[in-house]
Amino acid sequence: MRRPHIRKHRLAVALAVTTAATLTAGAAATASASPATPPADASAPSAAPALSALVGKARAAAFAHASATGVGTRDTLEAVDTMVDPDGRQHVRFVRTHRGLPVLGGDLVVHLTAASAYEGVTRAFRHQVDLPTTKPELSAGQARAKAARVARGDADEAELVVDARDGRTTLAYQVRVAGSRTTEGGGARTVVLDAASGEVLGNTPANDSFLSPAVQAKLRERGERLAPATGPAAAAPSAAGRAPAAAEGTGSSFFVGSVPLPTTRTAQKSFVLKDPTRGNTETRDAGGKELEKFTSGTAFTSTTNRWGDGTTNSRETAAVDAQYGISRTLDFYRKTFGRNGIKNDGAGARALVHFGNKVGNAYWSSECGCMLYGDGDGKTFTKPLVVLDVTGHELSHGVVDATAGLRPTRVDAEGNQFGEPGALNESLADIFGSAVEFATDNPKNPPNYLMGEKLGLRQKFLRRLDKPSLDKLEGAVDYWSQKSYDTEVHAGSGVSSHAYYLLAEGSGAKTIGGVAYDSPTHDGSKVTGIGRDKATAIFYRALTRYMVSTTDFHDARTATLHAAKDLHGAGSTEYKAVDKAWAAVNVTAANQPPARPAEH
Repeated sequence: MRRPHIRKHRLAVALAVTTAATLTAGAAATASASPATPPADASAPSAAPALSALVGKARAAAFAHASATGVGTRDTLEAVDTMVDPDGRQHVRFVRTHRGLPVLGGDLVVHLTAASAYEGVTRAFRHQVDLPTTKPELSAGQARAKAARVARGDADEAELVVDARDGRTTLAYQVRVAGSRTTEGGGARTVVLDAASGEVLGNTPANDSFLSPAVQAKLRERGERLAPATGPAAAAPSAAGRAPAAAEGTGSSFFVGSVPLPTTRTAQKSFVLKDPTRGNTETRDAGGKELEKFTSGTAFTSTTNRWGDGTTNSRETAAVDAQYGISRTLDFYRKTFGRNGIKNDGAGARALVHFGNKVGNAYWSSECGCMLYGDGDGKTFTKPLVVLDVTGHELSHGVVDATAGLRPTRVDAEGNQFGEPGALNESLADIFGSAVEFATDNPKNPPNYLMGEKLGLRQKFLRRLDKPSLDKLEGAVDYWSQKSYDTEVHAGSGVSSHAYYLLAEGSGAKTIGGVAYDSPTHDGSKVTGIGRDKATAIFYRALTRYMVSTTDFHDARTATLHAAKDLHGAGSTEYKAVDKAWAAVNVTAANQPPARPAEH
């Protein structure tokens, strides 16, 4: 799904992120779930000194309350995100080093009052980290060699880290392996090895794929050939009055007909498929290669500012769908939450289409910071997976990566991922991917609570939020059980997706936008929904402020209760509805797993 939470490049940009962080990541920080105008950000230079002082106060509070935060005298904290709510309350997200080494699973969020007094903490690991030695028994060369064998690729330098995940405190090597032949479409993997024994502690792909290896194998075994529902091209209106370098083009897509595309004019009759109105969001052609850098792709250019023909005859058609989906996803996050870009740094998003040779998948690449779309394998997958909800889903992985950094607890030899934090990651991507459809409200791509409904699957969708168990391909589940600890992440995502749907729409049979839903509950209770806008705001606030890399379903319940309390009050209808929605999927305070810390 993604590389471990501590990464060199993340530490390197910590100061920039901190000084340009948003004041309130949007609607989720306000008393209303859907404000008319999202809150402004604090990217102006004048905000930097105040935020820098805030980080210092949060860091001091973390050390002063070490028994709650788990921060030790040999630890250092690096801020990667800073949020200030309209009521003045403050939240600072930190990554940690111990004795100078990055700590995997060491992330935490310190919460302060409006007066900058310590209010609480959300932390990833539950034990004190105290590494007796930083001297490895395995050499860096040995670690590189083993990582290269395990991931079947070219190993970069081995970096010493502290692995604090899963209750351990282990000196380890973290090695990035490029061109892994264990991963579809190549790509990189991150291998973590015990620095004493050489045991493999982690082997995670850098790219998050929309379709899991297990689902791809099942589809091929069935001989199922996807027949995506593409739409006809139609005339699209043009718009004028943009910035001098901006132009308004028209694209003919696979899935949504003809759409307006803001582009960049480079000469009188020369245009690039780059959107200057959305942070220079751009889609490029990977040329059938497994490129690791976006800049290695070929820019799409035109003399007419008309792109694609709605078929695979034009290489531009896939780019039209990708660019359209990315722009609508960015618009959703900006208009709904005031989030300016995937990392909330004002930068646009990027995509590479025609990625790899016969790749039947779509990915979010945390390394590239971009979307990757294959063209299909020519057998099961006959078109690129450039559908709107797929793009919304994958870019939402980028938002999760930039905030909580949720990760799977393990990855098997085939690349399938397992565990509740990874399942929650997939669920949030489905939740926000569906919300992108509702926000876009394109009649050629009607919004609904289904994922992948335009891919042409026999079961008519890949996943659905109202009753996840109707997804027989992935074996999704409706309710939490102790098996959820080690369930494949797409299957396990049904727990929190179901809770979200119940919170938004309630239980029982109903028809929404022409789609029939019938959402059950674990205990037979009736749940009354609070509306999609409020539910989405609660889950977004929970993600950005109260989730960390190891958040599981019970943690997510607590996080969303915190968010509902912040937004609506502890005695509110919304707060009570959050509690009921989680109880309806069998996530309660009573069945919380043992040996968990109390809330601080």
